[in-house]
Amino acid sequence: MKKLAKREAQIMQAIWNLEHAFVKDIVEAMPEPRPHYNSVSTMVKLLESKGFVSHEKLGNAHRYFAVVRKEDYQEEVVDDVVKGYFDNSPMKLVNYFAKEQKLDAADLERLLKMIKDQQK
Repeated sequence: MKKLAKREAQIMQAIWNLEHAFVKDIVEAMPEPRPHYNSVSTMVKLLESKGFVSHEKLGNAHRYFAVVRKEDYQEEVVDDVVKGYFDNSPMKLVNYFAKEQKLDAADLERLLKMIKDQQK
């Protein structure tokens, strides 16, 4: 699966959140400063050519929807980060967040509970 550039990722976040959206809806869902309508339209067409989105034609307009699930993309991106920056060790990633992101005891307890729940 191809990786998303920053603006592409922002557009995909909007599409994932909206589920089905016209370009104007995507623009409105994006963070400030919002890109121009034509820029978003071009990027959505690029995302379609990359296989991330598709559309249905409604009159003269196209309504876009995600083809790639957010969870599938997240999994691939996190796997790449773990392999590329944490020596393929999820434990090193968790350690990084525990130290550098200053997770508190409650966060660590929730993490431990999630891990235990996954093992059931």
